Amino acid sequence: MAVLCYTLWAVRLHNDMASHIKLPVDILAIVGPTAVGKTMASICVAEVAGGEIVSADSMAIYRGMDVGTAKPNAEERARAIFHLVDVADPRQAFSVGEFQRLAHRAIEKISKSNPPAIVVGGSGLYVRAAIDGLDDSLPVGDESFRAEMGALAETNGREAVHSLLASVDPVSAARIHPSNLKRVVRALEIARLTGVPASEHFGQSTRQSGWPGRKRMFGLRINRDDLYARIDVRVDLMMERGLVEETRLLLDSGVDAGCTALQGLGYKQIAGYLRGELTLEEAVYLIKRDTRRFARRQFTWFNADDRIEWIDADGLDAQEVASEIVSRVVE
Repeated sequence: MAVLCYTLWAVRLHNDMASHIKLPVDILAIVGPTAVGKTMASICVAEVAGGEIVSADSMAIYRGMDVGTAKPNAEERARAIFHLVDVADPRQAFSVGEFQRLAHRAIEKISKSNPPAIVVGGSGLYVRAAIDGLDDSLPVGDESFRAEMGALAETNGREAVHSLLASVDPVSAARIHPSNLKRVVRALEIARLTGVPASEHFGQSTRQSGWPGRKRMFGLRINRDDLYARIDVRVDLMMERGLVEETRLLLDSGVDAGCTALQGLGYKQIAGYLRGELTLEEAVYLIKRDTRRFARRQFTWFNADDRIEWIDADGLDAQEVASEIVSRVVE
């Protein structure tokens, strides 16, 4: 392994004179919880093996939301080509179906011109939409049912709606936070209209309508305490880099506080602070707490996919993680 690692990074350092290592895959997915190091690892893979990165992040799609989504910065974007970042207006609805259409278009383009497509993200549903495709046979929305669930949430709280989901589809309930009312109601709606839990529909679709190309999926994980420490550091950096100002600008530009974009971690809590509902200290505490909870749900989602090959990234830097991924693919 040591010799291979040296060879890989020798290629990287001299890539003006040497071609990339060719990987025998069309799609290479890198997944895992927030703050585990997916983006930097994907950049290093692209530098060694070529390819372009397809972001599968449900918040990075929105323009003007840079600090709170930890988007790749200008230096990182100069090192690799990114797709599906800054493609949506946060004032408008953006569905996972629309994301799927754009992702498949990007993957097809990359597979023809500069493979592999490196699908990177922690949003499990978006990763699945990108590399597998979701079930086109799912029923259309039932507006009366949605209104009924909305009224229940107004009266008894979103937790009451989430409890209904937990009773019929515990797998989806474990993956979806109670605050994400839109997704909770949609999962309930699918179960009600089809008689089959949404989690089963999505599980079936991954095998039935998968992208036809060759795929490998890798998951990154580290010690939980270390992950939580990284999350805390990331939130502190977001605050230093202007999360409050960014959220204020979004609100001032007409982005409604109740829209999907501003329900994202960080933005929701800071919007509460700007409305005077929370102190800044309370908002920061909630961001850290809720992000740790989100990381646990991410593990729950990805652990259910037996295609994922896990890499224990404790003590490894991004280049070492990328080296491990590339070595597994070419072996």
